[in-house]
Amino acid sequence: MGSSGSMRAQIGTLIIATSGVQLANGFFNTLISLRVAVENFEATMAGLVLSSYFAGFTLAALRCGPIIERVGHIRAYAAFAGMVVAATAAMPLLLGPLSWLVLRAVVGFGCAGLFITTESWLNAKAQPAERGRIFSIYMVGTFLALALGQLLIGPAKIETTGPFNAIVALFAVALVMVSTTRAEPPRLTAAATLPYGDLARAAPVAVVGGALSGLISSSFYALVPAWMQDEGIARETIATSMLVAVLGGLAFQVPIGSRTASTGVSCWPRSALALRAPPPLWSFCT
Repeated sequence: MGSSGSMRAQIGTLIIATSGVQLANGFFNTLISLRVAVENFEATMAGLVLSSYFAGFTLAALRCGPIIERVGHIRAYAAFAGMVVAATAAMPLLLGPLSWLVLRAVVGFGCAGLFITTESWLNAKAQPAERGRIFSIYMVGTFLALALGQLLIGPAKIETTGPFNAIVALFAVALVMVSTTRAEPPRLTAAATLPYGDLARAAPVAVVGGALSGLISSSFYALVPAWMQDEGIARETIATSMLVAVLGGLAFQVPIGSRTASTGVSCWPRSALALRAPPPLWSFCT
């Protein structure tokens, strides 16, 4: 009983920390969309700045595995969180499209690293019979946090450095929670890789659907807030609209998780992250 309770506490710490990351992310992504419009970046550069987060996210999905295997989960989590904190803190100091393009790519890389580290950790620690339920709780928690992050847009003074400081603080809290946890990280073992060609042949509909989903959702989350602001819509309304959009993505997380647990479906977290960047989708199932 004690061992089971300890394991649940460890898993709970990871879920709460990642929910904090998603709270910051929900606020951050909408903030940048609005701030780019305020700064009057040229249209092409604005698009590149907004898309660079997802470029970094995708690169991390392809490259973070070896990093985690080399240094371990806790150190990898600390490194990725440190990248995000440093890049976020630098953004109000380095105003400009080129610097923001690079810094947003770093943030995307670091955030994907955090999600991959957390999800691989949860996947290794959860018992097979409970894995689907744990991941459904994880997705519900992170989606709710991502949605609630939108509400911070209403009262925020986006023209100032205050929102960036708040985001840095949220990322730092997540780093402290995981770095000081007593949770034992998974043992590092050589992981078999899944070639993307094999994945495409095994689940072609999932691959195409994931790619289209990433294309549509990244465009939506990046561009819609800026468009609404240009149309003169109040920021409180923008925040509420984005909140509803994120909650729409939450609808099927619990039934899908329960279905996964009952059918013993096999999943590939890193492949999913590479195909669908925002927000984190923990698996494709076949």
